[in-house]
Amino acid sequence: MTTQLTTMLKINHPIIMAPMFLVSNTTMVIEGMKSGIAGCIPALNYRTLDELRASINALKAAKVPGGSFGYNLIVNKSNVKYQEQLRVICEEGCDFIITSLGNPEETIKKAHAAGIKVFCDVTDLHFAKKIEQLGADAAVAVNNQAGGHRGNLSPQELTSLLHKELNIPVISAGGVGCKTDINTMLSYGAVGVSVGSPFIASQEAGVTDDYKQACVDYGADDIVMTERISGTPCTVINTPYVQKIGTKSTRLEKLLNKNKTLKKWVKMIRFYIGMKATEKAALQATYKTVWVAGPSIEHTKAILPIRDIIKNLTH
Repeated sequence: MTTQLTTMLKINHPIIMAPMFLVSNTTMVIEGMKSGIAGCIPALNYRTLDELRASINALKAAKVPGGSFGYNLIVNKSNVKYQEQLRVICEEGCDFIITSLGNPEETIKKAHAAGIKVFCDVTDLHFAKKIEQLGADAAVAVNNQAGGHRGNLSPQELTSLLHKELNIPVISAGGVGCKTDINTMLSYGAVGVSVGSPFIASQEAGVTDDYKQACVDYGADDIVMTERISGTPCTVINTPYVQKIGTKSTRLEKLLNKNKTLKKWVKMIRFYIGMKATEKAALQATYKTVWVAGPSIEHTKAILPIRDIIKNLTH
């Protein structure tokens, strides 16, 4: 299938394996490239700049025709690593960057100077217009079916609106678990899709077998929104532990968030605590299971190799 996204990234299928905190890794992206799609990894998955640099070089060495790779950057002030991560990515090079949760102006300028395309997560037309004016190569329309940090509009509402109002391509993110879903998103005007949750239950994912099996055992009706991860509403599987701790910010956090001076620091602290809790749940055997996923796990029936998951999405 040829679309503007396949042409832009020189891939065989209009699919980006979405960047997932702690889940995405180089092995997954390499297998994705071998199957003709693009893969993206959060820069925050790497503790050090040397690890990030090694990842880029590994993917450059493994790149094959029909596949491409990129990195996701959290570009708001809560990510103190952002500046250095951007520097390393631009020095080493990749095919694209996906920006999230902040102003992408600096990223767009520096990435374009390095010959790297920039796609920006958006959840509404207002921000989509802004990133278009800044020179983004595409808008990633994060709808209300996405896993993790999601938007408020349905796939049809958001994708159709942005396709109509923007002059840059629109990539739909959220709600894709099978080939029919991809065709539906393309019918709304998307040039491709960003798919995350179906790849959690892959043999190559570096998370616990319990996390993977949860994506098999639970379904769309088991996905809930929580404010307890990063301070920003995020979708997780409604495990007994999530039910126990609740999904709303604490009274103290809500009180502090009303203070303009303290709000930034509260969000940074919540972001750090939430990421550490998510890391423990994803990588260790623990009863504190906070597993991020979206409703598209409804289509996940078994833990499979990446190549088989892609085959299910494209055939």
